[in-house]
Amino acid sequence: MPRYARVMVDDTGGNAFDYEIPPEVAGSLQIGSRVWVPVRTRAMLGTIIGFADGTDAEGVKTIHSVASAEPVLTPLLLRLGEWMASYYCCPLEVALRGILPQVIRKGEVGHKTRLFVRLIREVPAEELDALTNKAPLQAGVVEYLQTAGKPVPASELAEKCDAGHSVVQALVKKGIAVAESTKVERDPFEDEVFLHAGQLDLNEEQRVVFERVRAAIDATIPAPGTAASAAGPLPILLHGVTGSGKTEIYLQAIQLVLERGRTAIMLVPEISLTPQTVERFKSRFAALQQDVAVLHSHLSDGERHDEWHKVRRGDARIVIGARSAIFAPVRDLGLIVVDEEHENTYKQEEAPRYHGRDVAVVRAQMEKCAIVLGSATPSLESYHNATTGKYELLNLTKRVDDKKLPLIRIVDMRTDPRKKGSFLSEKLITAIEQRLTRKEQSILFLNRRGFSTSLICEKCGYVCECENCSVSLTFHRAVARVICHICGYQAVAPARCPKCGDVSIRHSGTGTEKVEDLVARIFPQAIVRRMDADAMQRKGAFRETLGAFRAGKIDILIGTQMIAKGLHFPNVTLVGIINADLGLHLPDFRAGERTFQLLTQVAGRAGRGDVDGEVFVQSFTPFSPSIQFARHHDFEGYWEQEIEFRKQWDYPPFSHLILIGIRSPHQARAQFSAETLSRRLAEELPAGANLGEPAPAPLEKSHGQFRFQIMLRSRSVMKLSRHVRAVLDKLTFPEDVIVTIDVDAYQLL
Repeated sequence: MPRYARVMVDDTGGNAFDYEIPPEVAGSLQIGSRVWVPVRTRAMLGTIIGFADGTDAEGVKTIHSVASAEPVLTPLLLRLGEWMASYYCCPLEVALRGILPQVIRKGEVGHKTRLFVRLIREVPAEELDALTNKAPLQAGVVEYLQTAGKPVPASELAEKCDAGHSVVQALVKKGIAVAESTKVERDPFEDEVFLHAGQLDLNEEQRVVFERVRAAIDATIPAPGTAASAAGPLPILLHGVTGSGKTEIYLQAIQLVLERGRTAIMLVPEISLTPQTVERFKSRFAALQQDVAVLHSHLSDGERHDEWHKVRRGDARIVIGARSAIFAPVRDLGLIVVDEEHENTYKQEEAPRYHGRDVAVVRAQMEKCAIVLGSATPSLESYHNATTGKYELLNLTKRVDDKKLPLIRIVDMRTDPRKKGSFLSEKLITAIEQRLTRKEQSILFLNRRGFSTSLICEKCGYVCECENCSVSLTFHRAVARVICHICGYQAVAPARCPKCGDVSIRHSGTGTEKVEDLVARIFPQAIVRRMDADAMQRKGAFRETLGAFRAGKIDILIGTQMIAKGLHFPNVTLVGIINADLGLHLPDFRAGERTFQLLTQVAGRAGRGDVDGEVFVQSFTPFSPSIQFARHHDFEGYWEQEIEFRKQWDYPPFSHLILIGIRSPHQARAQFSAETLSRRLAEELPAGANLGEPAPAPLEKSHGQFRFQIMLRSRSVMKLSRHVRAVLDKLTFPEDVIVTIDVDAYQLL
């Protein structure tokens, strides 16, 4: 065993130190083990990233103790972390912090134990009768345990038999029963019943696609009697229209991988999609006795701890979750699926600022396993990779069972004869009435929370703005408060203008809360529910609301983008998009792409059953290319137009984009720091790199800090990242100036 361990210490900005290994633990440590080590005057947690027989360091200290001898990081995940640190221009410790869930990293939550009671011998009838006369509570426990035929929790005996601790202990002393502490799993779906669902027959298009996916799997996991391909498979981009049966292909591909002794990871972009995906997967694989683990941020610490360890032990061979699930410690990975690969929720906005889809592709290359990226509206980056041969492109052009794509109607809100102040067109109101009459369901989509988006004084023009951010406050009527959706600042909603005292303060703009209020008044006979971040704060609210909607207990579902994709409800025949222009005119080159994707995805929720679907898109700019191409379900048409724009201005996918953010509570310091950094970057700029001028961010102030940006573009992102890192390492900024680096930035605001 080597004498020294190199330890990446948590929360030290990426510092690694050499420590001597004490003899008593020398044989138990591995790369990836967690240890307590001395740092100055205190002990800190760290991860072993290497071993050595010698060290040049002076004053080497000894490892205090072992927090987890069994590695929490496999060598491959450590290598993935090293790639992330290099690509996303962040310290290795920050990358590892993104890979390891906090509940595992901190080690403050352990396995849950529960006291179980079981019989250790048969109790004859005569003995039981005697026990009934002398100690009826003890006899009741014996009868209950005999009927159960298995160990029973002590808490259940207390509830069902009124038997406390003393009753159980009496039976233990008599040699009739034994009480044992047993480790129990905290299952986030323990109250759910999943009925077995068999696999569906594939149509001709699906069969062609599945055979290509099978070939990719065969290249790394050969079927019995065949040899593996020398060259690994290309990533597969599955471009399938909404309702074309992509999920069934995922399910059958994962089943094939399991049959060959491997594991699978399935990524979904929204936590709201997880319950429906979990239901489909658990129903399919329950009969095969394959457990499905779920990893996302809405789990409790205990649930996340147990699900993660279940994966690490190999007890769960399928993992479903949001972007961080790509770091699940699965063994023998055979397939990664990234559903709705275009979604910007796969991009993490805090360090490490990784993109879940791109990390998934890199992990698949490292694991030498197949990967499928699926979407009805692929990102331009992925589609460009497919058209240039980096990915294999597969297409599903029809919905299953030859169901028609929904008819999309554009409503020009400039000319619609709606009532004054109403944001629902007459055509949409009539369409909702028809669905209610026919007992069909409707979805109304507006990607904006709250009741009204601003409060404006009609007399003096005062607007209620956040004191920390350069945005107006949104009025939430349910709590009678104005709230900033950027920093979370809240205040009591004013009854009078805070500036001039006039009572004519007007609520301007529309949010989902106002839509719910208006729809409930127009259709009092309808059951209306809302799904947004405000309404879904309680744990389990997602699952309950979607379950009620699936069961037909909700007539009209109103929501933000959490209901825009991936959900399958056959009785939904109408989708109304309240304001298609939101986000279309933002100062971001991806604004049009996001609008096209969102409209297409929302429209795809309609017409998935036996009745044709209809979509009403309300817009004040109805002739926008994003809206018109979405109207005709024409991804290729939109792609051809948009890719020319990207090529002309050298935007992604023709270059990589690095966005450097500089922020400070003092505007002048932030601006000076940005200008200084820009000059230094320009001094030795790599060939082919493009450096933009430092400028205020579109959202100039956020969380009380003034924000400036520097944008860099280059074909060689690694060379540019190294240049940025080298410049930053030489510069010293004022204490209150924070500099962030976002490689392949998706959010430019």
